[in-house]
Amino acid sequence: MEYQQGQHRMGRRSKINNYHHSGTYHITLRTNALFRQPLGQVIGDINKPDGDPAAPHTALSSIGKMVEEELLASITAHYPMVEVLEHVIMPEHLHFILVVWKPLISANGRDTHLGQVIAGFKKGCNRHFWDITGMTVPDATIAGQGEPTTTTTGRPPLFEYGYVDVMPLDEGQLQQQREYIRHNPRNRLLRMQTALMAPQRGGIDTALTPSALKGYLQRECHRSQFNDAIWQDLQARLLIANGHIDCDTYGDRSLLAARLLPVVCHHRDAPLFPCQKANCLAASRNGAILVSARIAKGEQDIIRTVADDGFPVITINDNGFPAVYHPSDRRLSLCAASRLLIITPWLYHYRRADDQITVAYCKTMNCLVQALCRQKDDWWKDRP
Repeated sequence: MEYQQGQHRMGRRSKINNYHHSGTYHITLRTNALFRQPLGQVIGDINKPDGDPAAPHTALSSIGKMVEEELLASITAHYPMVEVLEHVIMPEHLHFILVVWKPLISANGRDTHLGQVIAGFKKGCNRHFWDITGMTVPDATIAGQGEPTTTTTGRPPLFEYGYVDVMPLDEGQLQQQREYIRHNPRNRLLRMQTALMAPQRGGIDTALTPSALKGYLQRECHRSQFNDAIWQDLQARLLIANGHIDCDTYGDRSLLAARLLPVVCHHRDAPLFPCQKANCLAASRNGAILVSARIAKGEQDIIRTVADDGFPVITINDNGFPAVYHPSDRRLSLCAASRLLIITPWLYHYRRADDQITVAYCKTMNCLVQALCRQKDDWWKDRP
């Protein structure tokens, strides 16, 4: 199966960023769609740690090496106030973090902005690219994009029009994006080499019927938290097959064959949390796999501790999987190592970052946790 890289849409730039002044920017550039992976090939062993020569990395082509040299030398040469803090060259795109230490001034002493810095870098890459390849093509347009694929000289540019930027707001966000950049080759290999690294659709029979779920919600929710309108909305979002709630998964489904135990932390049991956590950890060490929607802080604490200790877990996602699903680096690595299975009973729907999920929505996932485990969530109270 040919690996399909998710498409970056160039031109996404923040309306609040001031591109004339100092700041830190994570830039993404994608190569022209006329060329197939012109910058190199990702190779290496995903089992080797970072820093090992055999660890995942991009074996750069001559064009990729040229791009890296331009990135590390030409930008600072033309703009001494700009530093390339982190970068990675991938076969068809590159990420780099630029630090602009003070207001941007061009070589002729004029005020300028980040767009001019990127345009100058791309112009230099184009010049060397044309020298390396000697390529010329007739004027053309990439289907569906509307951006010209040739310059006024009739020669194709190396990169797509525009760029994507993210402006880290604090040190933690900057560090997170540096890690994302460093792990790009490893994550590419994980997706290329592991057949599990794609959502698997349906086929998880929870034995939970919509009517049984409705009864559970009526018992567990206050009247203000559950009514006919809320139920209709939940039903429209749930995956249902053969009269039962069905699930999509991401990761190793063989984890479902183990002894499963639900992790649900109720407010009424807060004083007993140390006991609950201790019994959950003990059960995990004895071969059980813990299952949780990780809604409450206690649930998050228990699942994180178990995963950090090296034991497998199953988590419930609060949204469905889109056609192209990219979990975080940590979750991807755990899935690839058969230490995490992500399950969702939901159809995918677009949700804004500030959208809140309802109590009934949360309790639906807690009900699903118990249905998957065939076990009530108070099992831990019977343990010493």
